Amino acid sequence: MVPGAREPFWPGAPAVSLEGMSTALGLAMVEATPSAALRPYVTRLCAYREHYAAPLTRSEAAMPGSVLILAFGTPMEADGQRVRAFGGGLGDRFTVTRIDGPSEGVEVFLTPFGARRLYGVPMRHLTNRVVPVTDLLGPWGDLVLERLAATPSWRARLALTDRLLCERIAAGPALGPELPWAWARLLESGGRLGVSSLADALGWSHRHLVARFHDQVGLPPKTAARVIRFGRALRLLRAGTAPAEAAAECGFYDQAHMNREFRVLGDTTPGQIYPRPGSGAAASWAS
Repeated sequence: MVPGAREPFWPGAPAVSLEGMSTALGLAMVEATPSAALRPYVTRLCAYREHYAAPLTRSEAAMPGSVLILAFGTPMEADGQRVRAFGGGLGDRFTVTRIDGPSEGVEVFLTPFGARRLYGVPMRHLTNRVVPVTDLLGPWGDLVLERLAATPSWRARLALTDRLLCERIAAGPALGPELPWAWARLLESGGRLGVSSLADALGWSHRHLVARFHDQVGLPPKTAARVIRFGRALRLLRAGTAPAEAAAECGFYDQAHMNREFRVLGDTTPGQIYPRPGSGAAASWAS
């Protein structure tokens, strides 16, 4: 990866996992498994630090979840805004970010329902948006950032984040079981389950299902299925599955269809993801 160049990002790219590299260039990170109480709402917690010799611009791929960045240090640019700590909802396009100074903090990968309960607003209001933590979480968000900045140990930061998120999410609006059930079925199918099948299984009309998805997920079910299918194709390609085989297995009409989706959702192509002999994936801040 060439600093200053535009690099596509895809979840799962490798990064150095070494704590305390305060002066090293590049990305360092430590990951923790969310506690049992948090697991229905958070899929991943990462303490990280990144610093590059020159500004780095990246395309952050759409993913079936919401990302919360609890960072301190040099502000970065995300979707055209200058922000330090921020969050948002799910999206149906990639987001361009630019890093031009050292930053560190904790990155939280939320399920749609974790984000809905944490933020307390309908997820449709956050679709394809980048929102500063102060605007998104108010004084609570500012307090979390202060406490994280005052905690030197990366493992302690992760434990603190887990505990504070548990408290905040538990106090959030209660959600019924129907949408988490439908979301789990979509994930299990790799995005191939039809919207009518979901509606029939729940005994809902198509219109009601779409309305509930807009509230709790932020995307209509068909669009959410596209993002899930894209994520599955990424994993298959990175595991060595040939593009034509991945396209067929994931339910794309053909490779041209898959290419178009990769451009829209990830600013990349299957050929850039599929590993070649002697090639290595570039590290990313949100690996």
